[in-house]
Amino acid sequence: MSNIYLSFHFTITPKESGSEILIAELGEKPFESFIETDLGIVAYIQKDLCSENVLEDIYILTSSEFEISYTVEEIDQVNWNEEWEKNFEPIDVEGNCHVRAPFHPKTKAEFDIVIEPKMSFGTGHHETTHMMIQHLLETNVNGMKTLDMGCGTAILAILAEMKGAKPIDAIDIDNWCYLNSIENAERNDCHEITVYEGEAAMLKGKNYDLIIANINRNILLNDMQSYVDCLNKNGILLLSGFYNEDIPFIDASCTEKGLTFIKKFERNNWVSLKYVN
Repeated sequence: MSNIYLSFHFTITPKESGSEILIAELGEKPFESFIETDLGIVAYIQKDLCSENVLEDIYILTSSEFEISYTVEEIDQVNWNEEWEKNFEPIDVEGNCHVRAPFHPKTKAEFDIVIEPKMSFGTGHHETTHMMIQHLLETNVNGMKTLDMGCGTAILAILAEMKGAKPIDAIDIDNWCYLNSIENAERNDCHEITVYEGEAAMLKGKNYDLIIANINRNILLNDMQSYVDCLNKNGILLLSGFYNEDIPFIDASCTEKGLTFIKKFERNNWVSLKYVN
């Protein structure tokens, strides 16, 4: 007899930071998997494990900083590949980077990246990931010692290795991102990426030529000094995960620490900035 599942379809504003927090909270419940959508996330849980009050202590749902609504649908046993296939279309960046799931056909793109997102973010669909890919595509990273901070699925670390960066550290605070990053690095035959579970405190004593940090404004501001401390002279810092209106705060933090602004990308009010030490 097949299990019956409930799918919770959440619409979240602002989506990026809200989705991360909501997944972290739902991850403490019996929810089995999460899929990113254009409006938020879909969370799956077996019906017999879902109590009436399963969401009552999810604090973000009552936070004034976010607008979150949801609907619930009952479905038969989930075929995860089928669900990802419905929600995860391949994407193309600049014509030479193709991001796809394992069930999508390979293309002739110069950089063909296979990502199985599972519970992690970073499929390339979100504006911030897309812009960070743009930065990497136009930057010569060959031989650069690299850090992918808040790596999610490790998509950016994978692209960096494909472009010749090495060695590469990929760090994320979330256990499912840590595990998913290891899987995706192996899936893309990457041998220069080492994945760690942790936060900025792990950076002490390390040094990098390239730091990639696609997180959110508050974490970036909190950890900026740690990034600058381990960024080599003439090293590159790529930042995203924030809006246009956040630029003055990010820029002030970077420039007061001696970094020089180089370039900005913008998509749907999300931005990505490039600095050099």
